[in-house]
Amino acid sequence: MEDILRQGLAELGLAAGEEQIGAMAAYGRWMLAANETTNLTAITEPEAAARLHFLDSAALLTVADFAGKDVVDVGSGAGFPGVPLRILRPDMRLTCLDSVGKKMDLVREGCLAVGLGDVTCLWGRAEEMGQLRERFDIAVSRAVAELDMLAELCLPLVRPGGLFLAMKKPDCDDEAARGTFAVKALGGQVRQIRRYTVPGTDTVHAVVVIEKVRTTPAQYPRRWAQIKKKPLRG
Repeated sequence: MEDILRQGLAELGLAAGEEQIGAMAAYGRWMLAANETTNLTAITEPEAAARLHFLDSAALLTVADFAGKDVVDVGSGAGFPGVPLRILRPDMRLTCLDSVGKKMDLVREGCLAVGLGDVTCLWGRAEEMGQLRERFDIAVSRAVAELDMLAELCLPLVRPGGLFLAMKKPDCDDEAARGTFAVKALGGQVRQIRRYTVPGTDTVHAVVVIEKVRTTPAQYPRRWAQIKKKPLRG
């Protein structure tokens, strides 16, 4: 994994020390071992994990400046994209959030195993985390929900002036257009869609970059059942 990570990070134009590369590889090996007993990821080959988890996550560092930022990873799952970002930007503060408690227990264990004892791992639903409202500079997510629903989960957690980075498939223009109404209602504005190729693959992914331009109205987020049944659409 180390060679793939080293080469891929260089292709992305990202500097990384051997200690950071070693930490990512160690977390990857821990994740794959844990995956044998708990369903964390469908990607089970070390080489594929290096590219499609770690390098894909690292690509966010070419989109925004994470240095010194408070970051929340919503729907973190096995710790992506948050953990690789934290390894590569040790001065950022990371909170991983997922609705599956077992996953967050394992991510916490994995972070401790690679020396990331300051990562906060929370079990709960984003829309029920009122104590986290507008606490973060950046929210990131690789969750599969449509952007209009995902924005209602993530944007309330971002303080005005911050960013929400939604990782999507490359053909996300229509989805982004459908989500424009929700993003605006929640205090955000779509700034751009950035596409990139994951190093060492033919896989193209996209990041919808949303700026939080004003405070989210108090009535949002709604409960998940309401969000799912009636997404914010004009």
